[in-house]
Amino acid sequence: MKVWFDCTAAAHPIVLRPVIERFLERGDEILVTARENGETVGNLGRLGIPHLVVGKHGGAGKVGKAWALASRSSRLARPVWKFRPDLAVAHGSVDLAVLSQLFFIPSAQMQDYEYAGLQRKIAWRVAKRVLVPDSIPVDRLVKAGAKQQKLVRFPGLKEDYYLAGFEPDPAVPEELGIDLGRVLVIVRPPPETAAYHAENPLYEEVIDRLASEQNVTAVIIPRTEGQRERVRAKNSSSLIVPDRPVDAQSLIAFADLVVSAGGTMNREAVALGTPVFTTFAGKMGGVDEALIADGSLKLLKSADQLELVKRTDPTGPRNPRDPDLLVEGILGAL
Repeated sequence: MKVWFDCTAAAHPIVLRPVIERFLERGDEILVTARENGETVGNLGRLGIPHLVVGKHGGAGKVGKAWALASRSSRLARPVWKFRPDLAVAHGSVDLAVLSQLFFIPSAQMQDYEYAGLQRKIAWRVAKRVLVPDSIPVDRLVKAGAKQQKLVRFPGLKEDYYLAGFEPDPAVPEELGIDLGRVLVIVRPPPETAAYHAENPLYEEVIDRLASEQNVTAVIIPRTEGQRERVRAKNSSSLIVPDRPVDAQSLIAFADLVVSAGGTMNREAVALGTPVFTTFAGKMGGVDEALIADGSLKLLKSADQLELVKRTDPTGPRNPRDPDLLVEGILGAL
């Protein structure tokens, strides 16, 4: 069997890696495509996943997104048609949905956030199977375009599956020159180019607070070059901005605290048992609502709320789960 995977955001190579590995172990032939968007391509290279880069992110505006979709889909058509996949898999790729519809390829889409408007409606209506955490209410999924009969609702977090068996690499903080005797904070900025992004002044307040602390090292994992440059402009010895994609999961495992305006890094912290605050300013999804309700994820209201202290409990996967469950759900699209 031939399986096509499309990675369009930085988390997708990490999320899809164990699934790709399982299909390769089955003896299936794999095509992985990617677009230039943040650390997407860099993460594929870091994980050693062969890939074809086609197109780039269209920016924050609707016109740019529409043009990027049309342009990238047309450019992807040739290599996808040549590969002739039997199955297409993604984590919310609209380009994959468009070509799956055009070429009659059964597709499966993973996702753990139900509020992304048109993107979800297109991807989920085309997909034969939609894999989502069981903490998202079914009525929200149906409203977003995923009919109940195509849903595969898996237990836990998607992070529980790709972090199963994870062991943090001590070389990662060492290469960044991090002194683990200081309080280590990992920060993920807001998704400024996403359709669901909302203004987030709290993020800047957090950066200013961390920049002024003497016994703190804060590693900022930027999404855009603009975010990288704005942090560097603070000229603070307490702030580190990596020059290239890094193993953020290892950093989270060694961290004393995570502060993130995105979803995946928040949930990675929960999965690894690292204290975490969310500064997400968009509409809160069902997964994060459940994590906030059980105390695993805390909602940050002020930068002064951060307790910058060393943690004492061990880190590691709290609820590891078998990725074969995801593979079985994906194969249901055939």
